[in-house]
Formats: sequence, structure tokens, C-alpha cells
Amino acid sequence: MSVRLRLRRQGRKGRPFYHIIAADSRTGRDGKFLETIGSYNPLTVPATIELDVDKAFKWVMNGAEPTDTVKRILSFKGVMYKKHLQRGVNKGAFTQEEAEAKFAEWVAAKLSKVQSRMEKELQKIDEKRAKRNEEEANKRSAKMVAKEEAAAAQVAEAEAELAEEGAEDISEDTASEETTSEEGTTEA
Repeated sequence: MSVRLRLRRQGRKGRPFYHIIAADSRTGRDGKFLETIGSYNPLTVPATIELDVDKAFKWVMNGAEPTDTVKRILSFKGVMYKKHLQRGVNKGAFTQEEAEAKFAEWVAAKLSKVQSRMEKELQKIDEKRAKRNEEEANKRSAKMVAKEEAAAAQVAEAEAELAEEGAEDISEDTASEETTSEEGTTEA
């Protein structure tokens, strides 16, 4: 029986979530499996990977073949590097303590690298959010200015109409006064 380390899909349509499992290579994607060694959620930013490094290392050292995606996950978490160091110990290149020290140093460097990248991503997200908020505020203020200008235009039109009506009333009043004065002069 050849064992493969692979992903087992969970979650609903369009929202995948995967379990990292050790399974017989002949079983289906969602079929029987030997052991769950972790999980992988590609939808979060950054992707969430939970992995039992010791179980994964045990399976890799016993000959389990990871799929391409799982191999990248194992490399990211350091399992493949740990296997590389263990092969050096088995060949006598260095001791187990030296290998553990190198692995601990690699893990610390990887954590700092991942942390700085996460901070950069969060900063980009905050900048995008601030820019979007500023654009929305500008749009709101532009709408308010447009509304104020429209209201001012309506007020100006209303004042102009009132002025015209007042001028017509005055001209009608003066015309009626002239006709009454003309009538009054003809009577006299």
C-alpha cells in the first residue's frame, strides 16, 4: 500500500476548506484515510495552515508521498527541511542536536519573515481602506456641494420669478393708475 499525503475537501460550494490527510493512494478524494495531520483554509488572507509537524514528519520519513500542494505546505511549515536535516544526521554530517538547532533557527527566521509580510499586507489593507473612506467622503462632500448649488440656483430662480412678478404687478398698477388718471381727466 502506498501512502499519500493529500488534501481532503470540506466546506460548501465556493467556500472550500481542506483537511491534510494520510491516505492510501487508491482511495478517492473524500474516501477512507489513515490519519488527519492538519488543515488548510485558502480563503483567509493569508491562508490559514494548521499542521502537526511531528505527525507529518513521521509520515514523510516512512515514505509517504505528498501531492504538489501538500508538498508546498510541508515546505512552508518546515517539514521538508526537517527531513533534509534528518538525512544529514543519518549520514553522519552532523549530530541530532545541531540539526535541531538549525531547525529552530530556521523556524525563528521563517516566523519573523511571515510576521513582517503580514504587517505589510495589513498596512496595505489599511491604506486601501483609508483611501476608500477618503474617496467616499469626497463623493459625499461633492454631492452636498451639488445639492447646495442646486438649492441656491432654485432660490435664485424663485427670487427672479418674484422680481418679475413684482415688476409686472408694479407695471400693471402704474398702467391702471394711468388709465384711472386719464379717465379722471376726461371727466373733468
